[in-house]
Amino acid sequence: MARPRQPQAKTVRRLQTADPAHHLPASEDEDEERGPLRRCIVTREQGERARMLRFVLGPDRVVVPDIAARLPGRGMWLSPRADVIETARAKGAFARAARGPVAVPADLVAVLRAGLTRRVTDHLGLARRAGQAVAGFAKAREWVVQHRAAGIVQAADGSLEERSRLLSGARDIWVAWPLQAVELGAVFGRDHAVHVAVAAGRLAEALRNDVERLSGVSGQVQFKQAGE
Repeated sequence: MARPRQPQAKTVRRLQTADPAHHLPASEDEDEERGPLRRCIVTREQGERARMLRFVLGPDRVVVPDIAARLPGRGMWLSPRADVIETARAKGAFARAARGPVAVPADLVAVLRAGLTRRVTDHLGLARRAGQAVAGFAKAREWVVQHRAAGIVQAADGSLEERSRLLSGARDIWVAWPLQAVELGAVFGRDHAVHVAVAAGRLAEALRNDVERLSGVSGQVQFKQAGE
């Protein structure tokens, strides 16, 4: 009677590398780059990625803002606050996160403000073309009364009394004033606009996130909940 064959042990090949760091576990930040939350490299606080600011290294290791969070490369995340950005720039947080020397533009905050302002106007333009935003006191007030508005964008240089009157009785909506009347009007093909109502949806949520980030980066209050 033939003896049963014994199963042969499988041989496992290990990849070799000259870099000892290859065998080290992924860092905490690298794990979080793949998760739902992001951790600020300065405050160590966690936040939703859409409400944080991402940076990557560009050519010659220059720190580049990635406001849309789409650029390739390992991200470095910050809470959207002017003081946090300044601390990261002055105290070497970018260099520590990048594990090497980096160049931080002196006008980093100005670049962020310009980029976020552009995104705000882009979101408003998309909402207008999609029928999800209306301008003018009468139309915006109608949406507020009918509970169609998820948010209200008002001109920063508009009359405070008129801005308050539009929001009379408003609940469960956010209010922002990141633009001047001329800038807001340009989105709607007008010389100026003071009141814009935005319907609920993905555009309104993206707009809200960018207005909040712009408010933090600018160091000025430009956002609140109605009734506050």
